[in-house]
Order: sequence, then structure tokens, then C-alpha cells
Amino acid sequence: MQSDILNNVEDTPMPALKLLLPFLIYLLLYFLFFLPASSLIIPYSVVYISTSLVFIFLCFYLFKIHIPKNYFYVLIIAALILRICVLFIQPTGSDDYYRYIWDGKVLANGINPYQYAPADPELTKMHSDILPLLVNYPDIKTIYPPLSAEIFCLGYMIGGESYWGIKILLFLFELLTLTGLYLILKELKFPLKFLLIYMLAPLPIFQFLIDAHVDGFGLTLFIFAIYFYLRKRNIISLILIGLSVCIKPLGLILLPILFFTEKRIKNKIQVIIIPFLVCAIVYLPFLFSVSFSGIFEALGNFTVNWTFNGFIFEILNSFLNDNQKTRLICGILFLLAYIPVISSKKDFLSKIYISVFLLLIFSPIVHPWYVTWLAVLLPFIPRWSGILYINLVSLTVITILNYQLYNVWKNYPLVLIFEYVPVLLIFLYELFFKRNIITSFGKESMKI
Repeated sequence: MQSDILNNVEDTPMPALKLLLPFLIYLLLYFLFFLPASSLIIPYSVVYISTSLVFIFLCFYLFKIHIPKNYFYVLIIAALILRICVLFIQPTGSDDYYRYIWDGKVLANGINPYQYAPADPELTKMHSDILPLLVNYPDIKTIYPPLSAEIFCLGYMIGGESYWGIKILLFLFELLTLTGLYLILKELKFPLKFLLIYMLAPLPIFQFLIDAHVDGFGLTLFIFAIYFYLRKRNIISLILIGLSVCIKPLGLILLPILFFTEKRIKNKIQVIIIPFLVCAIVYLPFLFSVSFSGIFEALGNFTVNWTFNGFIFEILNSFLNDNQKTRLICGILFLLAYIPVISSKKDFLSKIYISVFLLLIFSPIVHPWYVTWLAVLLPFIPRWSGILYINLVSLTVITILNYQLYNVWKNYPLVLIFEYVPVLLIFLYELFFKRNIITSFGKESMKI
């Protein structure tokens, strides 16, 4: 059976220029960063939105054509060169990296980052001209899990108080993520050209290589956890899930899926025990100078109070006008949708995709870098709902643009409508009317 998304594969050989021209036009859009502007956020916003919208159409083209191996590797090299080039751009859409560097500096000096907020007098001797002056919410302790803190420490040891250390590590982890995606495609015997869905997508380029978000570290472990599970290396997979959770908790969403997938009681117990033990080992060194509740103090405050770009949340809260009650309802709605999915007879990979999608849809906080957890699944779960989502989320940069230029932070209803309505309509169509994407591919579709 052939996947619907790969119908009408082009078999006629095409001249190199004609075949690569759409990709070249897309890549040239990044030169808009050289637009003269009073603030870097202006060309950043222009490039981010324009490349994202063009990339949607590029995916239509990618699914239709056959890419010879030599052209495929040209595009791979181009995607890597693009990543190297944007490393030189100052993080623009977010200032989270200042917190990363500060946490790394604190840990490098032998101090538990969960013990003090950046503004606490006990850390005054560590203050510099930029840190913690430029750290967001300097009166709040870190929200990041301990493995993140250890990576931040390594980044600080490499680059000091500049963003270079974090970006270099993110680039290396990105190479590992791409390797993991390649191995999964080979394992599933899927077309290797699908790797370009992630490699050329603006979302990871902007969120990891420009704005240096920590999720890039967690995704590597997440992808290799999936790969080793497909290879029946369950113990390694579960260890990697535990490590992933110690960077960003989103990896937890895999565990119920694995629990229901496993048939033997022994394996079900492993799904519960192994990630828990890994997390316990990683957290343990940080518990000597701060209580267990102290480690999660700031994260709990963030989880309970912060909101941004949550579609279902914003709709419900516009009627209820009660943050906590709306969060509770969104949580219940997510579970009502999630439990039937993980206990269904859908294939393992489809369950992962749908679960991550549902989590994002019902979450009260959906920063663009959160959506990278969906983007990284698209090479081996190529669904149009995901392709639209990872590109239309670029519209949230309008909030960042207005905040940096006019000091106004707000969700814009029209942005939410344009971002989510087409995504949800296509998701529902895929869920109820379309054949399963994860099928065996026909001979012609196996071409790169």
C-alpha cells in the first residue's frame, strides 16, 4: 500500500537547475536578514514568516518530485551550511539564553542553581556587566531540569558569558538529531528525502541555531529513544527517555504509549522503573543543598501562571476568565483525548505524533520552540497538520515584534485563528478520514 501523501511521485528526470530552483529561492530568502532596519527583530520577523510560508509550498514540491542522490546530498550540505551561517546571528526572538548562561556560570562555580535566584545577594560576587542584569525574572530561581543545568555549565565553560558555548553545543546536538532521523528513515525504509522536512524547516533553524533554545538538546535524546525502541533495544530507549525528561519534561508523553504497547508485565514494569531511576540519579546531586520541593518551586510557578499561544486555552479562558479553572479543564480535555489514543490499536509512531499534537493543542503555553517536538517527528510521520503547524507558528513572532518595538506583550486573536484553524481542520481530516500515513511504501516512493 502506498501512502496518500506520496501519490503522483514524479519519475521524469529533471535538469539540476529546474529541480533545485525552488529550494534555491527558499534559501535566498535568508538574505533578507541584511535588510536595513532600526532593530534586528524586524528582518528576523520578515525572514521567519516569509521562509515559513514558502516552506509549506516547498513541501508540496518535495513530496511530488524524485530527488537523485547527488542532488539530495547537495541539499543536505546546503542545510548544514545554513545552520553554520545563522550561528553568527545574535539570538533575537528570545532572551532565554541569558538564563542558560547564568545557570551554567552558577554551577561552574560550584553553586546549586536551584538554591538562589540570580538577584539574591549571596551571588553578588558573580555579577558582571551583563549577568544577571539581562536575565529574565532575576528574582525567580531556575525552572530548568538538572541535565539542562549541566549542559549550560558546559556551554559556559566553552563560551563564557557569550552565546557561543550554547550555540556550539546545540549545533553538535543538531547533527546528532539529524543522524538519528536518518537512522530511523533507514530502519523504516522510508524515503530519505523526507529528512529535508526537518533539515530545511525554518522552525529548528530559528529556535535552535539562532535563538539557542534548550529543547534542541532534549530532541536528540527523544529521537534516539524512538530509534532504539524500533530496534528492540528497550532498555537503552528507556534510559534515553529518562535523560530527555531531565532536559524537558515533554519526553514523559512516550511512557504511557510504551506501557500500552508492551505486552509482557516485565516490560511494562521496566517502562515505569527505568526512566524514574535515571531521573533520580540525575537529580540526586542537586538535592544535597536544596529540598525536593525547592527544585520544582520555580517550574511549578511557571506552569501554573504563565500563558501564551494556547488555542483551546485562550478560547475557554475568554469565557471563564479564570486561569486555574481553564487550565484544569484543558488538562481534563487532553486526558480525554490522550487516553483513547494511547490505548488504541494505532501504530506506535502514529500514537507519538497524535499525543504530542494533542499536548500542544491543549497546552496554555505554546512557544514556537515547543513545536519543534512535533517538527522532529515529521520526517517519519509526514502529516500535513504537522507541516502546517510548524510553519504557521512563526506568526507568533508578531507578539515578539510588538513587544521589542513597543513594549506591548499580548496574544492576537487573528494570529491564533490563522495559526490553528487550518491545522486543526487538517488534523481532524487525517484522524478520521484519511488512511494511516505509516504504511509500507510502493517501489517508486522509495526513491530519495
